[in-house]
Amino acid sequence: MSIHVVDNNSGDGTANMVAREFPQVTLTCNNANLGFGAANNLIIRADSSPLLLLLNPDTRIGPGVLDRLCELIDTRPELAMVGPRLVREDGSFDHAAKRSFPTVLGALGHFTGFGKRGTASRRLAQYRVPELDEHRSGYVDAINGAFMLLRRQALDQVGLFDEGYWMYMEDLDLNYRLAEAGWKTWYEAAVTITHVKAGTSGPVRSLELNYAFHYGMLRFYRKHYAATQKPLVNASVYLGIAGKFLASATAAPVRRRLARARP
Repeated sequence: MSIHVVDNNSGDGTANMVAREFPQVTLTCNNANLGFGAANNLIIRADSSPLLLLLNPDTRIGPGVLDRLCELIDTRPELAMVGPRLVREDGSFDHAAKRSFPTVLGALGHFTGFGKRGTASRRLAQYRVPELDEHRSGYVDAINGAFMLLRRQALDQVGLFDEGYWMYMEDLDLNYRLAEAGWKTWYEAAVTITHVKAGTSGPVRSLELNYAFHYGMLRFYRKHYAATQKPLVNASVYLGIAGKFLASATAAPVRRRLARARP
């Protein structure tokens, strides 16, 4: 087993700390922030292991978690990817741990908040896979990039992360391509890890991250859905993404001031 750490030009001393305290780790220091997908692709290309764990720095895993998931994927040859139950620091469930490929209505429900309500219809809530309880394991369309246990054989078939995404949606894109190739993704509720949501990006997205988030949505839709939709639907989706970006970017400075004002 080998351990790789990629420092995306953090500038906070992380790379020096890793080099000093963990000499057994293979450390890669980038001169610029290459983004999530490109940084992970460096690791994937550098290591020949049959299983690969991609782990975000804002996660905490307990003993036995990796053993359980490695055993699971080893005994299920149809699985390309396995992910655990994710909880936030306050113990609440992180719904990004299990997701469906978004529909237009499901995305609308998710981003307006109506799909997050307990009374929401399945069509509005579909992005969160409401039919699969957080404490029940099963097949899902996608898991979160914070913790992805991947089978190299599957990556060899469909390719690595699409580096056209700088940040956000590249994990969903990879899940989509794996599903198209016939592979399965599994959500394992029996093991739990902590995901410090926005631990690497901060509580309020910068304008650069905000743009990357909305561009990721645009790229995913254009790449996988647009060719099968009517022009009017595509135009409505593109205008909706642009409008959401403008609203979010306008509100961000206010949210940032409020975040700084909290004790």
